[in-house]
Amino acid sequence: PQGYAAAPSGATGPTGHAFGPAAGGHDPHGQHPTLTLPESGTPAKPRKKSNAPRVAAFLVAAALVGGGAGLGGTYVGLSLWGGSNSAAVAGPTAVTVNNPEDVNNTTAVAAKVVPSVVTIQALEGQTGDTGSGVILSKDGYILTNNHVVTIGGKSANPKVSVTTSDGRVFSAKIVGTDPTYDLAVIKLDNASNLTPIEWADSSKLNVGDNVSAVGAPLDLPNTVTTGIVSALNRSILVASSAAPKDGTESEDGSGSGGNENPFFFDFGEGQQGQQQQATASIKIAVIQTDAAINPGNSGGALVDDQGKLIGINVAIASAGGSSSGGQSGNIGVGFAIPSDVAKRISQEIIDNGSATHGLLGANVQDAAGMQGATTTGAYIAVAVDGGAAQAAGLEKGDIITKFNGIPVTNSADLTAQVRAVAAGSSAEVTYVRNGQEKTVQVTLGKMPTN
Repeated sequence: PQGYAAAPSGATGPTGHAFGPAAGGHDPHGQHPTLTLPESGTPAKPRKKSNAPRVAAFLVAAALVGGGAGLGGTYVGLSLWGGSNSAAVAGPTAVTVNNPEDVNNTTAVAAKVVPSVVTIQALEGQTGDTGSGVILSKDGYILTNNHVVTIGGKSANPKVSVTTSDGRVFSAKIVGTDPTYDLAVIKLDNASNLTPIEWADSSKLNVGDNVSAVGAPLDLPNTVTTGIVSALNRSILVASSAAPKDGTESEDGSGSGGNENPFFFDFGEGQQGQQQQATASIKIAVIQTDAAINPGNSGGALVDDQGKLIGINVAIASAGGSSSGGQSGNIGVGFAIPSDVAKRISQEIIDNGSATHGLLGANVQDAAGMQGATTTGAYIAVAVDGGAAQAAGLEKGDIITKFNGIPVTNSADLTAQVRAVAAGSSAEVTYVRNGQEKTVQVTLGKMPTN
């Protein structure tokens, strides 16, 4: 089908209590069952372990996590991105709690979070995209990915519609976008009594923490998957047709010698071969998780075991490459933008229409690739005249090993962390000079906008 079908409302089980609207309509007050979440650290009922074999090696494919135009409506390609097998899928729009007196932690998290996650459709002409978003306010501010609402950077002003978990459909306008960190805020028209997501402090996360991903993978709304935090402070390189062309490509690790690690993504439409169209890239710091994330999860929520937002789902790694016909769906390596970063950027967009990003003012390279290297980090090849690095006393030859206490193992790590903070912020930079470790406070410059 060419258009996007609104999700039906009012799902109930034969003996269960429906979350969301009654069969005949929606709950105007956004009420939902209240299930008690255990205290943090209380053991939850265990998940069944997957028997899937380990993936010994993989390449990062063009793994846009937003659904492409071919994923609109209720027909879902079961063979992702160009496969010929399709099936009609009825998407549930409610969390049904069949036994409220005996639920596990994941059920309680789902009942809390699903009302705060929406499905987004962006359409311009015959080109469209689907994804997810999280509710920021009762009156309809929604946070999502830039590539969802701009159709992979192809449209600055598409027609955007949003479907809530209880089946209500709203038109929406783009408040502002941030291509540097692939985030965007939209505002629903005439919305009220929505259920805002609750924020968590992503800096408090530990590897191994339980998490749940909530969104609309393959246009299946209100889908909940579970996993753990697999890694923190991961940096990924993302091919993006919407990447800012701001004249800083030679700075902060984007120039010659910058890290071209295997985590390379594309924010195209998710179709085979689209990764070749992007001519620029962005570097972002992410949380890695093994919770299943698939096309359509873009912009959706990654939450902790208290149902609080710890990240905005953004990308996945895929076995093989989409151009080679390899597996394009979830293989247990997904990425989310940390909530601390997403919260800052979204608030700046709401307040000002755009967000700012730090600029170090240095051309950096991977220290491990330098002759005679004895440590990993970001090697300063050039400290730009008048830039933040030079003003703080950093020099050519210094190797940055930490940024605000976060380890820096290569140039991509540094760039991602610098861009994560606001322009004008003071950052603590740890570096090695002549074999001695030193620390300095740097007042970051402002990354130019297009």
